Amino acid sequence: MSTGGEVDDERRKIRDRRGKKVKKAVFPVAGMGTRFLPATKSLPKEMLPLVDKPVIQYVVEEAIASGIEEVIMVTGRGKEAIENHFDRSVELETLLEKRHNAALEIVQKISNMCDFWYIRQKEPLGLGHAILKAKDLIGGDPFAVLLGDDIIHTSGTPGLKQLIDVYEKTGGSVIALEEVSRDRISQYGVVNPEWRDGNLCKIKGLVEKPRAEDAPSNLAVIGRYVLTPSIFDYLENVLPDAKGEIQLTAGLNELCAHEDMYGCIFTGKRYDTGDKLGFLKATVEFGLMREDLGEDFKAFLASLKL
Repeated sequence: MSTGGEVDDERRKIRDRRGKKVKKAVFPVAGMGTRFLPATKSLPKEMLPLVDKPVIQYVVEEAIASGIEEVIMVTGRGKEAIENHFDRSVELETLLEKRHNAALEIVQKISNMCDFWYIRQKEPLGLGHAILKAKDLIGGDPFAVLLGDDIIHTSGTPGLKQLIDVYEKTGGSVIALEEVSRDRISQYGVVNPEWRDGNLCKIKGLVEKPRAEDAPSNLAVIGRYVLTPSIFDYLENVLPDAKGEIQLTAGLNELCAHEDMYGCIFTGKRYDTGDKLGFLKATVEFGLMREDLGEDFKAFLASLKL
């Protein structure tokens, strides 16, 4: 049983957390992208173009629109193209300026979005391990984690901002959730909710890729998180799994056993661009949404008479 002093300490911690804004975001981008071979043999999967922007840029733009000021990329070997994309290209800018090309503003905007930091993950040792690499840069601040495979399109509040709003009200870690059909639930991490109130639930545990009959709910974890820095303490003590990887799910289970953790069923549409079919669907739908391309593209699709 908790003592009065322990309850007061916990309330104090929550008040302190609410006072800290979520300004830093971790992007684990060290994966090999094997599902998109051979395209990803020399090109990072995060740089695959969705119409005319790499996938990773859409996710960074969501983070910036949500109030993030510092982006920490946890990269690996062969990911230099990501760093180059968000860096200045003086030669290209000079050429565009001489030619009075309107693309100059677009190119300059990319490198001026926010402050970017890069850390190498020398081996692919799991999502939890990748997040641990950012510990020194995060310090004692709450932070976001965004997975580049998941693109969330909304007509209103950005996906990550919906989580940050919950964090600012509760002071607890928040995970993005999506309702998934039972025949697909085994592909996801799934939460065990203590209670649910509309789009918000309190989480008492997580299960990684359960069988449909064993799933505690139909609420799947999507690649957006807002975490308190306490997660680092638990990740440091997580034992590697059978593949030798440190899984974030294991750390989150420990975290929610000691702190309140919430799930937010986000409003918007998610595209899984890490899946070939999902990538194709996203390409078509984002193309149709473009003011400069949408009508002509729609007419082309109609002409195919599929």
